[in-house]
Amino acid sequence: MCGICGKLQFDTGAKVEPALLRSMMESIAHRGPDGSGKYTSGPVGLGHTRLAIIDLNTGDQPISNEDKTIWVVYNGEIYNFQQLRDELLKKGHEFRTTTDTEVIVHLYEEYGVESLSRLRGMFAFALWDEKQQLLLLARDRIGIKPLYYAHTGKAIVFASEIKAILADPSVSCQVDPQSVDKFLTHLCLPGKDTLWKGIRKLEPGCYLVAKGDKSKVERYWDLRFELDDKWRTMDQACDALYNLVKSTVRDHMISDVPVGFLLSGGVDSTVVLSCAATETSKRISTFTVGFADAGFADERPYAKLAANRFGTDHHEITITPREFWDFLPTLVRQMEEPVCDPPAVSLHYVSKLARRHVKVLLSGEGGDEAFGGYHSYRNFLLLEKLKAAAGPFKGGLSRAFQVAGRVPLFSKIGQFAPYIDTPPAEYYYSRAASPFSYFNRNKGRLYTPGFYDQVDYKRSTEVIDDLFQRVHDRPLLDQMQYMDIKTSLPDDLLVKADKMTMGNSLELRVPFLDHKVLEFAASLPSDYRVKGATTKRILKAAFRKRIPKEIIKRKKAGFPIPIERWIQKDLREEVRQILLSKRCVDRGYFRKESVEALLDSGDRGQPVAKEVFSLLTLELLQTQFIDH
Repeated sequence: MCGICGKLQFDTGAKVEPALLRSMMESIAHRGPDGSGKYTSGPVGLGHTRLAIIDLNTGDQPISNEDKTIWVVYNGEIYNFQQLRDELLKKGHEFRTTTDTEVIVHLYEEYGVESLSRLRGMFAFALWDEKQQLLLLARDRIGIKPLYYAHTGKAIVFASEIKAILADPSVSCQVDPQSVDKFLTHLCLPGKDTLWKGIRKLEPGCYLVAKGDKSKVERYWDLRFELDDKWRTMDQACDALYNLVKSTVRDHMISDVPVGFLLSGGVDSTVVLSCAATETSKRISTFTVGFADAGFADERPYAKLAANRFGTDHHEITITPREFWDFLPTLVRQMEEPVCDPPAVSLHYVSKLARRHVKVLLSGEGGDEAFGGYHSYRNFLLLEKLKAAAGPFKGGLSRAFQVAGRVPLFSKIGQFAPYIDTPPAEYYYSRAASPFSYFNRNKGRLYTPGFYDQVDYKRSTEVIDDLFQRVHDRPLLDQMQYMDIKTSLPDDLLVKADKMTMGNSLELRVPFLDHKVLEFAASLPSDYRVKGATTKRILKAAFRKRIPKEIIKRKKAGFPIPIERWIQKDLREEVRQILLSKRCVDRGYFRKESVEALLDSGDRGQPVAKEVFSLLTLELLQTQFIDH
């Protein structure tokens, strides 16, 4: 696990200065504190900072082929690299190291860009082909590892993190107003856009080829939901899933340094731990986080239950509201993009704890997206069944939902009333971004007139509309899972996971997001994933006898955080001081009276913490990257 950066000048007579590469590498030194290296040759420069995980002695980068005409810098892990290495040796390729990085070099020599389809793992890499004068940037299928680039007109600048690109004086640091609106529409930035003008993400499952002053982005993989007829019974599918997850976890444990496990107390992380416990005789370390809030039920009891079941060395950490607040400026600087994900703070602190003991962590991230674990899947599937049953009487169903929503015991039902007359493709932009969300209902009141006129609202939803077209003919559950796998997963959850762990020089691996696991899940009948009120049906069935029943049966929680209480009570004055400050108001995005009304509604007990947190991260980003 590492950090990569570099630049390709379009003018073949120009040079990439080593001093620029050094500045870029210094900005991402936290991603690779164990070493660094660079390669420059006229118009191209590649930089690398190393976190040594495999082949500790000879795995330094950049790495080249035998005649030094192909060079690569790479961030990630290729889990099938031993198999690929053996195949390449038989074809006559010579290796100087035992690292997975060198496999990429020789695989490209053999197959060109087609080599990407042979890699199984998480990766982002840059490869320079001296003979063809060609730069190849590539990112793994799911987007586990990040890769950003800027096309300046005279060069392409790229890196694992945005701050390394901004270390190049030719790239300016300016907020894109359209991205502000896109963020508030989706509460993340789906697709290729970042908050910063001219800086883009290479999307998951894509590669960029640059030659001369021409460049193009191509897709090499996409997830397809295609039913496999061989899964005729749940028992057959359960056995296949158990063996697949077990072997995948085993592959993800390959390392020359200690490996630990992140426990949330839920099904997914416990399943990963249960598989690991059967694959090693070494003592396993596990880590979890809780909160200094007596009125909030955290994950620690369930995580402890799993740890005891599998005999791990278990470690816990507690976060206070003050620690949460003090870390926020660092959070936004590490994230580099706006986020509506307060649990990112939890992940930072538990990663900091884990780094004292291990260099690699495994987690259960992705289990919900793969196997249908979110309540929204269950709820919207049930809603569609109710709508179908109601037929021409849907209006009465909507009124019934509204009435039920006024009763405290059934208050959550009321939130579904607006969806009765709404097609799924319109209300399911992503889990957080329906047309009925707070920001999407209030942009006219929230934005200043000057900012309102700068934004094209259709552009903010184009990426979602395009994605829906790919799966418009699929069942609703397939559509919802596909949308999450293509949007909130890479552009919220995985960017948080990468930035928070790498900020502590720690590698995070996510077995459920191995593309073979995702493809398996996508081949199952919908009711194997979600049936009635049961979510993640097949995963729970496959591991029911292997993990504690209390965890199988518990209500889904994830990594919760008492954000409502902290934002609206413990940290109320600090939040107001920032969001109502002259500096924030003078940016010209939001009406001060509208922001104040939002904060006041929180004081009255309305659940607006995620909206407040979103505005807070937007402002802190600009403080960190522009004002400073």
